[in-house]
Amino acid sequence: MGGTCNKRAMKTVLVTGASRGIGLELCRVLRSRGDNVIAVCRRPSSDLAGLGARTITDINVTDERSIASLARALEGTRIDVLIHNAGILRGESLGSIDYNSIREQFETNALAPLRLTERLLPLLAPGAKIALMTSRMGSIADNTSGSMYGYRMSKAALNMAGASLARDLEAKGYAVVILHPGYVRTEMTGGHGNIEPKEAAEQLVARIDELTLATTGRFLHASGEVLPW
Repeated sequence: MGGTCNKRAMKTVLVTGASRGIGLELCRVLRSRGDNVIAVCRRPSSDLAGLGARTITDINVTDERSIASLARALEGTRIDVLIHNAGILRGESLGSIDYNSIREQFETNALAPLRLTERLLPLLAPGAKIALMTSRMGSIADNTSGSMYGYRMSKAALNMAGASLARDLEAKGYAVVILHPGYVRTEMTGGHGNIEPKEAAEQLVARIDELTLATTGRFLHASGEVLPW
């Protein structure tokens, strides 16, 4: 008596900020299970090149012309999962705030994912998923230490964008998840943290796999914990 084949269908997944850190590990995890990965970054890395993913370089997610160039390169592609991982972290304290730095973080962390999502909507496959890489530092309820104005404010704005996208795209059949990866040991955190990029990436992919229209718009820790707004 023959068994039923439960082989998972290959997905096409686009990852921004793919050359290092969490983005690189997301690409590695996705490639290892057979997904077709489109790795988007400003500058390639040897580690990324070794994964065999389709790599699109020289993309600045804050620049409209660069986004247009990416869209042209993707013509004819159907994207099943769009992961907005590119982001920057700067530190500001009251009394020494660099407002240009804050603007830069808003452009990269909040506006770029919204701009890219809007531009790539025509390429999304039926039932596509969108994952926004945020931080619990964007949670107003969870802010017990202050400071880090640009990062906190830009991630809070990203969270709101994600909540609106979830509402606006639900009728199209697209689900959205807003994900905090944890305190991950990467170059962005100066090597500090309590979880390695590989483990964080595996958890993040699991959360994206679980995402459905019934759970769209949630703000989650990579572990699955629902985070406060």
